[in-house]
Order: sequence, then C-alpha cells, then structure tokens
Amino acid sequence: MNNAESATAAIGNEPLKRLFYPRSIALVGASERSPWSQLLHANIQRVGFAGRVYAVNKTGAAAHGYPGFPSCVAIPEAVDAAYLLVPLEAALDALDDVIASGIKSAVILTSGFAEAGPEGARLQDQLTRRARAAGVTFLGPNCLGFANLSIGAAMTPMPFHPPFLPGKVALVSQSGATAIEIVEMAHDSNIGLSMCIATGNEAMLDTSACVDFLVDDEHVRVIMVFAETIRDTATFAAAARRALAQKKAIVILKAGATELTAKVAAAHTGSLVGDDAVFDAACRQLGVIRVHALEDLVVTAGLLAHTGPLKAAGVGIVSISGGACTLIADRAEAHGVSLPAFSPATQALLREAVPGTGEALNPFDITGVAVRDPALFERVLTALGDDPAIGFVGCVYSMPWNDKWDKVPAIVSIGRALGALGKPSAMLNQTSRPLTQKSRDIMAETGVPAVFGGIEAVVAALGRISLWSAWAAQGTAVRAAPAQASDARPDGERAVLDYLAARGVPVIPARLASTRDEALAHAAAFDAPVALKIASPDIAHKTDVGGVQLNLRGDAAVGAAFDAILESVRAALPAARLDGVLVSPMRGGGLEILVGTVRDPQWGQTLAVGLGGVWVEALADTQLRLLPVTAAEARGMLTGLRAAKLLQGFRGTPAADLDRLAEVIAAIGDAALALGDSLVTLEVNPLWVRGGDIEALDGLVIYSGSIS
Repeated sequence: MNNAESATAAIGNEPLKRLFYPRSIALVGASERSPWSQLLHANIQRVGFAGRVYAVNKTGAAAHGYPGFPSCVAIPEAVDAAYLLVPLEAALDALDDVIASGIKSAVILTSGFAEAGPEGARLQDQLTRRARAAGVTFLGPNCLGFANLSIGAAMTPMPFHPPFLPGKVALVSQSGATAIEIVEMAHDSNIGLSMCIATGNEAMLDTSACVDFLVDDEHVRVIMVFAETIRDTATFAAAARRALAQKKAIVILKAGATELTAKVAAAHTGSLVGDDAVFDAACRQLGVIRVHALEDLVVTAGLLAHTGPLKAAGVGIVSISGGACTLIADRAEAHGVSLPAFSPATQALLREAVPGTGEALNPFDITGVAVRDPALFERVLTALGDDPAIGFVGCVYSMPWNDKWDKVPAIVSIGRALGALGKPSAMLNQTSRPLTQKSRDIMAETGVPAVFGGIEAVVAALGRISLWSAWAAQGTAVRAAPAQASDARPDGERAVLDYLAARGVPVIPARLASTRDEALAHAAAFDAPVALKIASPDIAHKTDVGGVQLNLRGDAAVGAAFDAILESVRAALPAARLDGVLVSPMRGGGLEILVGTVRDPQWGQTLAVGLGGVWVEALADTQLRLLPVTAAEARGMLTGLRAAKLLQGFRGTPAADLDRLAEVIAAIGDAALALGDSLVTLEVNPLWVRGGDIEALDGLVIYSGSIS
C-alpha cells in the first residue's frame, strides 16, 4: 500500500493531540477588519473556548479583545497552536516566526499553494520541509481548520450555530465547503459532533493521519469522512482495522471515481478492476462503511452513533400508517435489512394489545386505534423490545417541528416505551425535515431518545449498520505478506505455470513442443484428447490470433493443429517471440474460474475472482480483495459471486470443494505478492474446478516496463 506521500507514522500521536486539544492559541494575522479573523473570533466565542488567545500582527495591536503582539516570539507565555491567516507572500515568514517561538502546532488558512499550480506547489514543498525540520506539525495549507466541540476549541471560520449538541460523531473532510454543508445537516438532524476537521491541501497531515488520531479519541464513536483520495492507504487501513476492533465505525463518502490505466487491459483482470471497485473492496475488507451521498453520510453516521453495533440483526418496526409499513418492507429488501417474523410470544402480546389482529407482521401496523388509545404504543413497543430476534426498534410517527403542533399523548407514550427498551431504538419520520428547537424541546420532555427522518435514508442506513455490526463481531483477518521470491521473474505461460506449481498451486501437466514431431509425441503420451496453445511471452489473448486448438485426438489432428497455430500466429503477430506450442490434456465437465491480480497505484496488489474463460468480461461477476488474503476470505469471495450456486453443483456438475479451492486462490495471491513491486498483473484464466480436482490451465504475467 502507498504511504510515500505522508509522514503520519513519523509524526506520532502527541503532536496531533497538542494541535487538536489546544490550551492556548495565537491568531497570526488577526485584524478587526479581516472577515476571516472576525469569523474565527466568533467561533472561539460561540464554542466557549476557555484557554488563552493572542492576536499577532505587524503592529502588535489587540484584536477582538485579545492582547496583541508583533510576533509569536513576543508572546510571553508558551502557546500550543497558531492559526495562520496571512497573505501568501507572508506565509513563510509567519511560519519562521512560529518556529522561532517554540510553537509546535499550526493551522494554515492561506491559499495559493499546490492547488494554484507548479509555483504554488514549490512553495508548499518549501513550507512543509521547513516545518518538518523544526518539528512543527500543521494542518493545511488552504485549509479552514478544525473545531473540537468536545472541549470547546475552535480554530476555524466554519459556522457553528447554537445550540451546540454534544455528540460522538467526528468529521474529516478534504473540502472545507463540503464540511460546512455536512455540519449544517448534522445540526438540522439533531446529530451531535465532537470534532470537525477540514484538511485542505494535506501537505503534512492528511485524511489518514486525522482518522488514525480520532480512532483513539475517547469522545468519538463514529468517524465521517469526505475524501477525494486516500493518500496514505497503509495508515488508513491500519486505522480502520483498529477502529473495527474498538467497535468504532468509519463512514466514508469518496468522490472522484475513475478507472485504472488502460495499460493493464492486456489482461482480463485489468478490464474488471477499476480504482473505484478497488476502493469498494478495501472498504468491505477493512470494515469501513461506504456511502455515495452526503445525506447518507450524515444519517448513517448519526444513527450508528446512536445504536452502536447491533446485538441482533433483526429490525422491528411499528407504524400507525399501513402505507409506511409497506414502503419500509419494500426498501428493507432492497437494502438488506432483516425484518424477521416476530416470536410466538411477541405475536401473542401484539394480538392481546390490538384486538382483532390476525397474523402480527413485521412491520406492524398499529392502526388508527392508537389515536384513541395512545398508551397502545407503549404496550406494542415494549413487546417488540422483548423479542430476542430484534436488535433495533423503530416507531414511525411524525415529530412536531413548528408551533402548529404540540406535545401529543402518543409521543409521550412512544418516548416512555423507547426510553425503557434497553436496546437501540428511535422514532422515525416518514420524510426528511429539520428538527427544530421545538422538536428538541418535545424530545427532552417526552424522553424520545432519537428521531431520524426519511424512510429511504433510514432503511438504507439500517442496512449498512447491520452489515457493519456483523463485521465488528467477526473482526478483520490480518496476515503477513509472503517473502519475495528471490530472482523469480517467470515470463511466458510455461514458466508461469512452473512458478505457480512451485508455490503450491496445482497446474495442468502441459509440455512444450518446438516441432511438429514433439507435439505428436507429447499428445500420444497423454493418451487423451489434447489442447494445443501457442507459447509466447508477447501474446496475452491466444484465441484472438488463432493460437488455440482444442479437443484434438490422433496424429493427423494434432499435426494439422500445430501447423495451423504457427501459421495463424505468425501472420497476425510477425514480431512476437514464439517459444513453441504447449500440449496438455483436455479438461472438461467442470467450471472455469478467473483468478487474477492487478497492482493498484494506491492500494497495491488486488485480487479478482470470478467466472473465467472467454466469458469473464461479458458476465462481469467478480469479487475483489486486497492482498494478502486468507483462505477464509477467498472462500467469502467465492460465495459472494452471483454465480455461486454453480459452485454448489449444477446440472450434473459436481459441487466444488470450496475449502480446497479457497486455499488455491489464496496461494495464487501469495504467488503474485512474492513477485514483488515490478509485477503489474498475474492471471490464471481459467482455473479449472471439478469437485475436488483443481488445476490452473493458463497463466499470464505482466511486469512494469513490459506494457506501453
């Protein structure tokens, strides 16, 4: 994995704690006339920062009521962190002053660096090298900064509006403007934030470093991330694994999906694996929840901060609206939400609570009877809470948001019941709308623990939370990468198959024929129908150039096929290096699997498994994982295929030995890693499977420098 662009490991935890938990702040460039300075001051006041604040400017004038000094060096006391809001031309001098004063942490608002072009990138590099040499850790540049709402510290001009809601959700965003939108939506959704960080250009502290720090922050239960790229994938992966072990969730919205370079399209695997698909695989493997919209980011994080990991996968829903019950049932199936049948005991309680109820279905329609008898909500919700298959209870009812509505008896009953369930629960609005102070007042009076709005968003979030809860219960598999094979660089199909065999992968017994007579002798020795394939390190797709002949029996057929292959290949690719023709016994009656790897520029070698042979691209049924993988992970890839039922036996084909097949797939992944960083692709297509018989029928490698 890539970690060349970040010095996260070298920075350590203490400098980040000093930055994000400051006891004193110097505002460098503070001025009553500066809009940035005014916004900073307003936030410092809003969050109630209890530490000391100093204004630093050329004249040494006080600003916003803070004592003024002409430099950081002139401040008579030690300062934890500096906020630089100076023009571009003054940034290096301001940093030098910070360094000279002994301040070790900074936020740099100043723009015009790498985001502005090559000259700005040169200045940013100079800024970073100077800070690193002096042991100064900074966030930015071109960065709005952060707010630590858990201690009331703000080093940002981002607007934060009262009331400040205590919460366990942290935000890391590469975009300051997007961070503002997320903060506003969280506020309107009654979701409390503990920390909000905008990383800007990430010259020193990147998204991975911030996530890594937040995993160990006691004030954080869920980390929201908005990112366009993950620069330090090694640190991000380690942080994600640690977060899952601590039952802390990471919810990420990653923009900027692109495809991998077309240079790897010489292999089938390269056409199936794109940057976005690799990131999806990384998230699943690391236990990171990925979303694709800002609304989903906020709702999923907020609901997860409220529920934590679910102890049971089932969701139980009560609604006064039959239409809402139907809609939730539809969307639950689409999002993988389990709505289990209620236990016989629960059904009996529901029938007793609501006379005339036939089969008590989930979601449960409490009907309009609850309008006349609001206490019915309490009896029904309590029954659901006692059901062992239910891990989350939701009650669909509208929370008042303006003065036209007041606290109603039903909400009192709902609040009393949800507050006493002893398991995660919430009131659910059918539509998404802001929770106002009126709403918050009613929640406080009635004991309603949480309200989330929008059936689609909430059900989708519950699906993600259920999946993450399973990940958290299982943990992530971690195994060391295999040692690199000394001087191994197989080139050409025969050499690749020999290399795989030496690494524990069963391969077909193929023999290389340089002449027609050798081909006849090899075919006779197999005493079975044979396949002939051109052997050349320059030809990836043999069938495209007439380089494959199948199901051959007898000297005449084998000899004619040998001649035809060489003639066709030489006509199609006259410059290709030809090692000869491979002769191997035919294999039939089983399934063909693709197992291939592609080196992603950020995440490293990625394993793809899917249906193989010539149909791999047409069917596009593929599972991806980052290497290395365990046999258990490889087995999960097989069972995750849409065509997984074919592996269980289909129309006379024996069921595959999935455990043995998974071991072989993991061995192929290890073989790819052992070839080192020069490997771009290793592909086995197909890997033939018939019951417990497994063989690699073909092998291809591509190294960096061998594609153009």
